Amino acid sequence: MGVDAHKETLGFQTEVKQLLNLMIHSLYSNKEIFLRELISNAADAADKLRFEALSDDALYEDDAELKIRVAFDEKARTITITDNGIGMNRQEVIDNIGTIARSGTKAFFGKLTGDQAKDSQLIGQFGVGFYSAFIVADKVTLKTRRAGLTAEHGVLWESGGEGEFSIETIEKPTRGTEITLHLREGEDEFLNGWRIRNVIRKYSDHINLPIVMNKEPVPDEDGKIDDSVIEDETVNKATALWTLSKNDITDDQYKEFYKQVAHDFEDPLSWSHNKVEGNTEYTSLLYIPSRAPFDLWDRDRMHGIKLYVKRVFIMEDSEQLMPRYLRFIRGVIDTNDLPLNVSREILQSSKVIDSIRTASVKKILSELSKMAKNEPEQYSKFWKEFGQVIKEGPGEDFANKETLAKLLRFATTESGSAEQTVSLEDYVGRMKEKQDKIYYITAESYAAAKNSPHLEVFRKKGIEVLLLTDRVDEWLVNSLTDFDGKHLQSVAKGDLDLGELEDEQEKKAHEEVEKNFEDLVERVKKTLDEKVKDVRITHRLTDSPACLVADNYDMSANLERMLKAAGQQVSGSKPILELNPEHPMVAKLKDESNDDKFGDWVSILFDQALLAEGGQLDDPASFVKKLNAMLLQQA
Repeated sequence: MGVDAHKETLGFQTEVKQLLNLMIHSLYSNKEIFLRELISNAADAADKLRFEALSDDALYEDDAELKIRVAFDEKARTITITDNGIGMNRQEVIDNIGTIARSGTKAFFGKLTGDQAKDSQLIGQFGVGFYSAFIVADKVTLKTRRAGLTAEHGVLWESGGEGEFSIETIEKPTRGTEITLHLREGEDEFLNGWRIRNVIRKYSDHINLPIVMNKEPVPDEDGKIDDSVIEDETVNKATALWTLSKNDITDDQYKEFYKQVAHDFEDPLSWSHNKVEGNTEYTSLLYIPSRAPFDLWDRDRMHGIKLYVKRVFIMEDSEQLMPRYLRFIRGVIDTNDLPLNVSREILQSSKVIDSIRTASVKKILSELSKMAKNEPEQYSKFWKEFGQVIKEGPGEDFANKETLAKLLRFATTESGSAEQTVSLEDYVGRMKEKQDKIYYITAESYAAAKNSPHLEVFRKKGIEVLLLTDRVDEWLVNSLTDFDGKHLQSVAKGDLDLGELEDEQEKKAHEEVEKNFEDLVERVKKTLDEKVKDVRITHRLTDSPACLVADNYDMSANLERMLKAAGQQVSGSKPILELNPEHPMVAKLKDESNDDKFGDWVSILFDQALLAEGGQLDDPASFVKKLNAMLLQQA
């Protein structure tokens, strides 16, 4: 059957153009990684073929010996990487190479700074894969055919990496992918067998299928080379790293393997390699990255853990292997206790997977606990990158809630900066005598939390308060209600009860003040009417005239604002207005007999309290008008 060439020229997606330009300039100092990336892609293609062939053996097309071949041609100035993996059809080539079809792409480009050193790290997180070829090549030619299609369904893709690519249908007798790099001027170092072998052994030694090259010809006794004799040699060890004994693996080998499986340029922060025997047998090699990936906040993208059964790659992106709050973990899990034809549906109900997941999570949390205890600086680095994700844990993982609680870090009124460095154990260790609660406040920013009027009495009494300003904190405090027998209490919810931190004399004085202001409270309540749930005298304020608090079981004002900003319909509860009886404005309000002036003053106090906690006024113009009138009266 003939081949319908169907050649067309298409433009790269805008993001691809940006990525190519950045990569060529930012990664030039580490250009040899192009070979690691292309070999890693070839290995993934072989893994995918193995998996699909479990249910359709014909995909092997009488060639079940999977391998990767690397060759170079000095005269043509080309390097060619060939695999006999799954290959691609025409549409897959367009989807995988012409575009970057990943959620979070926009966020990734939004993080770019223009600083080449910083941007190269971000590009590494993104996983440049195929595009790394353009670091050293000014033209790339790709020939591919998907396994199972006939020879006339081959695809030829070609581009100079500057904005366009051409694609056409060709005849390709063998399945898999062949990528040819036409090297730029000045890249002749990669037209050297010794150099290429060195790069392969450095970055890809433990790819678990052979990477072959032609043997370098050896001159005979007369110094002549017989070009007719061509032999293959396997350059890499071709042994899965995780199957080796820990004693036989160097730190550098662990780091290079991480870079291969994670498509990262930086070393991992830590790793855990375990072989488990017993009722469930498996090997895990799990890594904690040193930097958050660009799509960390896409909770639906589960990636990083590759599942193998009897060393055969089965799948990635399986949330059954790791909970979502640990979605940044990278690595492999290999077990003999699952069938090779395991599906995602089987994984969801598999006791083997449940056992592996439980143990793997405990191992990661144990590694983090040891890091927090023995390497606080390293843990601080980890927390800056992944702390907000760990805060999702207590709400997801009840079994490990206590361990997770010890890993949490916060800014507090005592820490003196927005940096989250204080553990709950630290807080409990320096609680006041007779203090029985852990106090916290949630707010949109560190400044808003630190300067909140709700903290005034706590400062006066020297009581430390956690300052919670991450969006996830609202969910955290709903799931983590206690620690070490101490209840977590919002300073902006409910009636203030400092328990035994107040003596009987103080309590008696408060009761007398409340009695003296009963008439004012009723008058303010009547004036505000439907705006508030209640009005009361407070003792949590020392400098501010008033504040708003939520009832004990109502939604906090901060959470309500967050939900509304996310487009959710929220029927928020009414706040409680608390008045400071010692403030001159409240004292003057008590003596105000003019109902109109009284109404204006009460309205101003309410609006000020709303602004102080980060709220928005329903009628800003009216507030300004009343405030100006009051100022003129005092002039």
